[in-house]
Parts: sequence; structure tokens; C-alpha cells
Amino acid sequence: MPTISQTAGRSLRPSSLGGFFRTLANGAYALFDGIERRSAVKMLNELDDRALRDIGITRSQIEHAVYGQANAELPRYL
Repeated sequence: MPTISQTAGRSLRPSSLGGFFRTLANGAYALFDGIERRSAVKMLNELDDRALRDIGITRSQIEHAVYGQANAELPRYL
């Protein structure tokens, strides 16, 4: 059992502040990732069909190419 001198200066609560900042950082990363993906979709939509064919995708495959498999399965859960 810890003595009073061993617990002096320590918080009684576990460090929930670290969890808060970790959650905040994860939210910021998700936000920036979403902004970057939307920018990529917009940029690919601005290309002509020949440029898209050179890349190896068609216009209907743009969102799948940017968002990947997770976006393709999303409507199944809604």
C-alpha cells in the first residue's frame, strides 16, 4: 500500500487529460484527412476523360479511388 509521501503531488484521477488531447488530435487528423480527400475528388473531377484514362480510372470510379473500400461499403450500413 502506498504511503502518503509516495502519493504526494500525484493526482487522484488517472490522466484523463492525455486521453482528451489524443481524442482531440484524432478528430483533427480526421478533419484534415476529409478535407484532403474532398480536394482530391474535386481535382480529379476537373480532369478530362483522357487524363483519367491515363491514370487508369473512369469518372465513375473517382470516389472509390479516393475513398477506397470503406466508402463503397458505407451505403450497405445505412
